[in-house]
Amino acid sequence: MADVRSELNFAAGRRVLLAGAAVLALTGAAGGAMAADAAGAAASDKTQLDELVVTARGYVPTTDVSATKSAIPLVETPQSVTVVTRDQINVLNIQNLQQAMRYSAGAVGENFGPDERFDWLTLRGFSPVEYIDGLQAPVGSVGSVGLDLWDAESVEILKGPSGVLYGQTPPGGIVNFTSRRPHADFAAEVQGQYGSFDHKQIAGTITGKLDASDTFEGSLTALWRDHDTQLNYAHSKRVMIAPALTWNIDAGTHFTFLSYYQHDDARGGDGGFLPEVGTLLPNPNGQIPVNFNPGEPGYNRFKRALYGIGYQFDHAFNDHISFVQNLKYSVQDEHFTSIYGNGLEADNRTLDRADFLFPEYIKSLAVDSRLQIKANTGAIEHTVLAGVDFREVWNHTQFYFGDAPSIDLYNPVYGKPIPATWFNSPNYINSDNTQTGIYAQDSLKWNHWRLTASIRNDWLRGDVNDSAFTYRVGLNYLFDIGLAPYVAYATSFLPTSGADFGGHAFKPSSGSQIEGGVKFEPHNLGRDTKVFITAAGYDLVQDNVLTSDPNHAFFSLQTGQVEVTGAEFEAVARVHERLTINASYSYTNAVVTRSNDVGATGKQVTNVPKFKASLLVDYTQQTGPLAGLGFGAGIRYLGTSFGDEFNTLRAPPETLGDLIAHYDYRKWRLAVNVSNIADKVYVARCTSTAACYYSSRREVFVSLDRKW
Repeated sequence: MADVRSELNFAAGRRVLLAGAAVLALTGAAGGAMAADAAGAAASDKTQLDELVVTARGYVPTTDVSATKSAIPLVETPQSVTVVTRDQINVLNIQNLQQAMRYSAGAVGENFGPDERFDWLTLRGFSPVEYIDGLQAPVGSVGSVGLDLWDAESVEILKGPSGVLYGQTPPGGIVNFTSRRPHADFAAEVQGQYGSFDHKQIAGTITGKLDASDTFEGSLTALWRDHDTQLNYAHSKRVMIAPALTWNIDAGTHFTFLSYYQHDDARGGDGGFLPEVGTLLPNPNGQIPVNFNPGEPGYNRFKRALYGIGYQFDHAFNDHISFVQNLKYSVQDEHFTSIYGNGLEADNRTLDRADFLFPEYIKSLAVDSRLQIKANTGAIEHTVLAGVDFREVWNHTQFYFGDAPSIDLYNPVYGKPIPATWFNSPNYINSDNTQTGIYAQDSLKWNHWRLTASIRNDWLRGDVNDSAFTYRVGLNYLFDIGLAPYVAYATSFLPTSGADFGGHAFKPSSGSQIEGGVKFEPHNLGRDTKVFITAAGYDLVQDNVLTSDPNHAFFSLQTGQVEVTGAEFEAVARVHERLTINASYSYTNAVVTRSNDVGATGKQVTNVPKFKASLLVDYTQQTGPLAGLGFGAGIRYLGTSFGDEFNTLRAPPETLGDLIAHYDYRKWRLAVNVSNIADKVYVARCTSTAACYYSSRREVFVSLDRKW
């Protein structure tokens, strides 16, 4: 494997960019040839469209609400935003939120290999927090909740500080999950899927109007999944259901009820916590098998119930003034019982193990209310937003620790008696925290100029009692051809629990970023050709980071700093409903710039690869005897990352390939998706010498869909 594990340098990065640009450039010629071919087979555009056997009109995003809380086109938004649409999820057969990051710039998923519980993500060097329908999910020890992607209308990745509209957030950005909504036009879909590790799944969704007067629209989305994993003796089940209802009170007033329920039951083990020797480094006894289970098949279990209920209310007073309110009550109730690896003994084959019990109950009530006013002052058009949001989070978590019998890595014998836990800390976390924020934003248009200015103040009560002020200002210039350079400055904050040696409570860490870039959404390409390209560079700094107190052991000071400088390129294209392109490149230099920890200053931030690149191309024949047949191929590169603050645990770079084949006939679709086609076995991360994680092996999924 060493021959493929050379670090991607800037020259290689430029080659990837040029390859993506070349493919995009070819779309003009390819599009012309396709159009000519279609013209010869059809007498009009209408006839040509009638010949199309499959469409994905929303594959390339154009507008996103989450970045500005207004329906402002992406090309006019002064922030890097990636939108993974429902059409992208369907065409690429994306299985979960982690996989949705594979062909996106600036974002990395699958940080700890395959995981049945959570979505382990990094975004511009930091772990993002997950939002559902614009409101923060009930997150606790992990920033995501693992809601199934089948219920997603889209996924929005907001890159960089987003505190001005969402309050306390990591400086790298957030991920928003927009759930499916009811539509008046009837549509339905049923999908059956079978794949690697005895993966079985049945899913469906249906939507339409419920009465002749178009007053009510409803939808129902559901999924059942049952599969093993690449780990021996591990098994997982999931059930998800999400009903929704829209009440069209009048032409300008709408009330949409949104809900979801998901139950997960993963038994047998979770993987990971393997020693460095035998995974990342050689072991005289051989490599530890990738399917080795360090847990106890009859003991390890992760059981969780996720549910949320809420609404979105929209009311237009007139053409200029409107009001929107989002509310959601949500719960994450999980119980985690795990035997895991805890270090390798001197014989290099006996794995010490420990026991960890982790029941966690989190509930959240969040509401966001905003008034939007559209008005003109002379030649300047204003879209003014004024809002207030409130969130209360209750967290009740217990931790239990204990010992577990050791096991032979190469000849495991399970089922030995497990002693009772020796350290119990019931009510270790029993908190009630609130955030109240008020914000205002003005989006101004004058000729080709677009100016966005936003301010916000938050008040925190609970474990941390503090307030914080954040702001953002961005400027775009929109050329007639759809080219829009922009520059923006934004801030964020994140609470920090605890106090220094003198008893002074820590203040929130702060994030600030300057970003400049260009977006390109070319016009006049035809009704069935869309392209969206973004290129950006940024400098992001997090201040007030905790670092050790050199004068008082076991205490910290807020004198640390992290700086992330980066460049990103991303292109999404859909040409004549035939050619699909996703291309991305990321350079993320995340460095600890100030620290009292000896040897940490100047080192890369853990679990952040400096380079990432990807290219996926898919083509579907739409006419002739092979109409409906399509193939796609993708290549993904992930650079070196480090698992410890001193950069001694180095996860090497990897290049992976994916394949897609699909056939559409009338309302049916048969698809085969293969990820990691070469079945490369490699270490995704090591966070200590006793905690290494294999990445996902090759997975093959066969799906059969029927639409109405």
